[in-house]
This record gives sequence, structure tokens and C-alpha cells, in this order.
Amino acid sequence: MDPVNRTKSGPGPVGANLLAVRSHNTALVLDLLRGAGAEGISRLELAERTGLTPQAVSKITARLRDEGFAAEAGRRASTGGKPRTVLRLVPEAGHAVGVHLDRDELRTVLLDLNGNVVGERYGTVGLGGGADAVLDLVAAEVTALVAGALGGSSPADASTLLGVGVALPGPLDHVRGVLHRVTGFPEWAGFPLRDALAERLGVPVVVDKDTNAAALGLAAAGEGGSFAYLHLGTGLGAGLVIGGRVHRGVRTGAGEFGHQVLQLDGPLCPCGDRGCVEALCLAAVGRGETAEAARVLGVGAGNLVSLLDIDLVLLGGRTVAGDPEAYVRGVSEVLTGRARRAVGAGEAAGVVPVRVASGGERGVAVGAGQLLLGAVFGRGEG
Repeated sequence: MDPVNRTKSGPGPVGANLLAVRSHNTALVLDLLRGAGAEGISRLELAERTGLTPQAVSKITARLRDEGFAAEAGRRASTGGKPRTVLRLVPEAGHAVGVHLDRDELRTVLLDLNGNVVGERYGTVGLGGGADAVLDLVAAEVTALVAGALGGSSPADASTLLGVGVALPGPLDHVRGVLHRVTGFPEWAGFPLRDALAERLGVPVVVDKDTNAAALGLAAAGEGGSFAYLHLGTGLGAGLVIGGRVHRGVRTGAGEFGHQVLQLDGPLCPCGDRGCVEALCLAAVGRGETAEAARVLGVGAGNLVSLLDIDLVLLGGRTVAGDPEAYVRGVSEVLTGRARRAVGAGEAAGVVPVRVASGGERGVAVGAGQLLLGAVFGRGEG
């Protein structure tokens, strides 16, 4: 099974469709095996929940067992006939590396198929150091992480490694893995990060914005509905999950939350505009005015809530982590005030809740790893 690179050339649409159906059905089964946990799930239950025939399920599970992705988890009493064999996912049968490449730090994590962190490395890096030097460091960190946990002299030697997901500040083209003009680092504009890193590592690489990766990781961890993840660190951005899927937009530019203009004659932002929410928020942070930074963040969040009618706002990033209660309180106050004004005096109806995102400092890196795992379980974002 090749869970990541499933696209193959063929004689025409029929062959391609057959390959897609096989991959889709396998992913459905894998996702149910993962959801069943250590207790496992029977083939009959798999057939009932996927809508596949028992024969199709038997073929899929036999192949997964042969390839090491599934194993027996015991037997379960049946209402009639012999006890049913139940199967479970083998988490260690596959791994993904998640890389969070920030403006001044680098975090790499190794995930098993359940999304659990089984290895981690952390260091400092500057995007201003030049593409070749930065990618050499990323490749060295990934290689050391994989070697320490899985063995081998290179990531390509690790038979269970599905690939590497890289999350970094946008904007960028996640389909081609090419960076656009990263705010403050114009020298990266047009750089083919995905292909350059894949050539160094010898394994598949996917690239996305840090906020999108974090939002995907939160959704994979069970965060449901439609929500906005606001990441305030050295910059400010948003990851949007609408109807359970990460929303990137036609040109993959959705979520450039930090560059909505709040003050026409405000301070100059590195993006070239004035009065961006990022510039105003970070200026307040620099002055030590956390309450003001939270208020500005709340105004931007309020615009997002009004525009998209989302269910939840989640806050993350190292700046938020420095005083999470203050940021939750400040953003909540702005949203509550807007809700009260919308319905008149008295209790605010339908106030959107605000809380700190789960995952902590690993959140973006874990989400980057989920860029690979999502495809395995039929939850890829395309």
C-alpha cells in the first residue's frame, strides 16, 4: 500500500477511478480501525459502517494485515455462530514527521499512526539565514529525529516513514509547495520549499501554513464544527475550519488574518499596509500592554465571527502562551460586547466561546504531521 502517493498514470478515467475507489475504501477501513482503539472492531462491523460488502472488507483487511497495518485484537462473542475476530490498527506501522519552521525556531516531532508524539527535537533557526542554510538545518534535524527513533542513516531508510509535513508562516501555495512573500522575509518569495526539501531527504514532503496545520491538528484531535484558530507568536495568522475541513480558499490565501486593516492611518506593517491587526497587536505586545493586545486581537476576531458565523475561537502561539488568561478574557470581552449590541441590552445571546487551543507549543508541528496522516485515513485536505 502506498497511502501518500496514490496518484498513478493509467490508460484512462476507468483505471484511475478504480484506483481511487480502492484507496478511498482502504482509508475508510483504516480510519475505523484507528477509531476503535485497542479494543478493535470486527469485519462485520466494518462492513456495516462503511457500506462495503463483507467480501470487500475481507480483502482490504487481509491486505492491511499482510502489510502490518492491522492485527488481531482478540475475539468477541457473537449472537450466533462462532465468535468474531476483531482487528486493531498497529500504530507503529507508519510514522510521519511534522516540522514547525518559524521565524526564529524549529521544532520537529515524529508521530505514529494514532497521532501520538513518539519523538521530538527543538532548536533555533532564522528564516533570514538563507534558504540553503535553513533547509540544510531542517534536513539535519529531521534525519537525527528519524534515526534516533526508527534507525537508519537517512529518512529514506525508515520503512515506516510516510513523509514529512512542514508548516511555516504564509502566504504560500500548499499545492505546489512554493512560498509567496513571507512577511518580513521577501527573499523566500517563489522558493520551491517542498521539492527542495524532498530532494534532500528522499521522502515525500508536503507544505502548508502554520495556522492551517495547527487547525488541521485540532480537527484531527476531535475539535468539531466550524472554528477559527488564531495564532499569535512572532506574527499573527488564522486557520479556519469550516464544516470540518480546513478552508484555504481558491488561491490558498484564506486565513491571512493578521493583515486585515483596522486603522487606515495606523503604524506601517512589514506587509506594506498601515494599521494591520498584526502590526497593532504586536506593537501593544512590545509595549508590554497585554490587555490592549488582547483587545486588538478581539476586534479582529469579532470581524471574523461576524463574517463567517463560526462556532468557536481558539487561541494559540507563544505570545498567547505567555498570558493565556489575559488573551482569552480580552477577546471574550470584545465578542460578548458585540453580541449584546446585536440583540439589544441584557444578556448576550449566542456568544461565541473563546479558549486556548489544545496542543501547546507542539500544536503546529503536530498539525504538520497530520498533513501526512490525514491522507492515510481519508481526511486529506487536498
